[in-house]
Amino acid sequence: MNRITRVFVLFGLLILNLAQVAQPASAQSGSTPQVVVLTAEGALTPVMVNYIDRGLTAAESRRAEAVVLQLNTPGGSTDLMDQITARIRRSTVPVVVYVSPSGAMAGSAGTLITLAGHVAAMAQDTTIGAASPVGGSGEDIGETMETKVKEIMKASVRNLTADRPLEAQQLAESMIEEAKAVTVDEALAIGLVDIKARSLDGLLEQLDGRVVSLEDGERTLRTLDARVVDISPNLLEEALGFLTDPNIVFLLLSVGVQAILIELSSPGGWVAGFIGVVCLLFAVFGLGILPVNWFGILFLVVAFVLFILDIKAPTHGALTTAGVATFIVGALVLFNTIRLPGSPEPDGGAMVSTPLVIGTGVVIGLSFFAIVSIALRAQRAPVKSGREAMPGRIGTVRRDLNPRGQVQVAGELWTARLADGEEPLLPGAEIMVVEVDGLEVVVKKFTRK
Repeated sequence: MNRITRVFVLFGLLILNLAQVAQPASAQSGSTPQVVVLTAEGALTPVMVNYIDRGLTAAESRRAEAVVLQLNTPGGSTDLMDQITARIRRSTVPVVVYVSPSGAMAGSAGTLITLAGHVAAMAQDTTIGAASPVGGSGEDIGETMETKVKEIMKASVRNLTADRPLEAQQLAESMIEEAKAVTVDEALAIGLVDIKARSLDGLLEQLDGRVVSLEDGERTLRTLDARVVDISPNLLEEALGFLTDPNIVFLLLSVGVQAILIELSSPGGWVAGFIGVVCLLFAVFGLGILPVNWFGILFLVVAFVLFILDIKAPTHGALTTAGVATFIVGALVLFNTIRLPGSPEPDGGAMVSTPLVIGTGVVIGLSFFAIVSIALRAQRAPVKSGREAMPGRIGTVRRDLNPRGQVQVAGELWTARLADGEEPLLPGAEIMVVEVDGLEVVVKKFTRK
């Protein structure tokens, strides 16, 4: 599963890089300074990493005055965090990480990304911190592993806050050790961040004249009259980002599995199978990126097994009801929408909508219940094929009935005789089958009303 996911991610990033090469950035015009603005929202994903790298590369080719990375994230994988922080630190253009808009957060891995900026800024009513490491599904990691990860993260924080006050360094380390979080005013007062700005314009005004340190030396920012250049995610990045929405992944998984089951139950077609395979491939891509509790996958598998069993051996809907309940629990556990009391939030905050899960579970349950009902009616219905289906059928005389002859019924030729009391019939006359007697049928004249 992980190997397939890596192939999808690498394939997507390869296309993104090819698109980047095909769209060269325009050079800076005249002497007017440019400020490139990037916007990163949501949990960290490989798509976000590629977007930030593309934006910084474009800013460097434009020789921009600065890059403003507007950040609002609950966190994500430490591997992705390391890629972003490393790219920011080696940028030849000053990077300002701006936690915005109002009410946004730089949680967990977002804390270190903010501190990695050459300037750290926050908007009104924003927060930063709670950077203690947890497992990809929100679970506690082992004590030894937790100690190792924390020590590495604290060392990284000390590097990123080396030029800040000692109190700021201690606060940053406590965000990792004790999952502490602070408001923008608290972070500004202690020197953990540099600027509090209500808007992008206010930020650029405060940045003007500030001296920042890059690898090649110090640089004084000129941002007061700079031209703002927004670089938005391209179409492919938006599509890949769409596929990492937990609600979308859940729907793709549900539709994909159900389509495959439809194909297996009535083989010979290809539409349902094709749709199912495509949906499952997209779902696997999302599951490989999002923090997933694989215990939830087991619940979903059990749910669909119960649905199938109820079709094969109808239990009047009992197994379908159990399948719906199992399906809902599995979907909620899948993205940690429900957790045991006291368990931590998943790192990255991926959660699926509870109403969506319940609604989808009910719809799937009703569809399988309808299939079960049809199966039950089919079992209880009298046999309507072969000799038993002949009485009441309408046919045509092919050879004189006087009293025996030949009739055609349901596309077949039968030897026939007239019922008692019936008068002889000529070819072309319509008859109705009364009964089947051995190898011949007993018929009578049929008169349409």
